[in-house]
Amino acid sequence: MIRELQRRKIDLIVLAGFLWLVPPEFVDAFTMINIHPALLPAYGGKGMYGSLVHESVILNKEKESGITIHLVNREYDKGEHLLQVKCPVFQDDTPETLAAKIHELEYKYFPQAIEDYLNQNS
Repeated sequence: MIRELQRRKIDLIVLAGFLWLVPPEFVDAFTMINIHPALLPAYGGKGMYGSLVHESVILNKEKESGITIHLVNREYDKGEHLLQVKCPVFQDDTPETLAAKIHELEYKYFPQAIEDYLNQNS
């Protein structure tokens, strides 16, 4: 797969919430961007995704949450942060209402962060 992607001159892979740890051969061969539904480093790592993140944020009575757009490295959610955007967490928020706020941020900021990265690194 790596050789085929390199043959096609792929130089950026956008994972958009990919949950598995990317094999080191891919991390070494390509630049990859992913998005996480929290303000990393909080609520990141293996097993922290989707509603599990939102439930944890609410359970811990956080005042804010948000998204982190980051480069992928060999560890879960540990790559360089490209952008973080925050939103408030209210006392009456549920995992579902918080997820809706997070999705709005993802839809608004992820495409622009990718474009900005490409423009800065071309």
